Amino acid sequence: MINRSEWLEDLQKNVSELIAKSPAADIERNVKAFMGQAFNRMDLVTREEFDTYQLMLERALARVAALETRLQALEGRQTPVPQEGDAPAQEGSQG
Repeated sequence: MINRSEWLEDLQKNVSELIAKSPAADIERNVKAFMGQAFNRMDLVTREEFDTYQLMLERALARVAALETRLQALEGRQTPVPQEGDAPAQEGSQG
């Protein structure tokens, strides 16, 4: 007579074999393969790559903001350069 644990192990083994041989398992494998090929053709990035690119973008945007601030400060220190056609104001002459 088979004890209960052996019977459960045999049942589990038989169910696992049935699932592995069932059409559902074949369909699942085929769908996974099809989806994998489709994703490869779409040239998608992994989550890790996305996170890396996002971090790079955030750093670049911060650097651009810092450079814009620096440029504004430097432009504020410069004396304005007269443009062509701008005549310097002459004291005492009124046209």
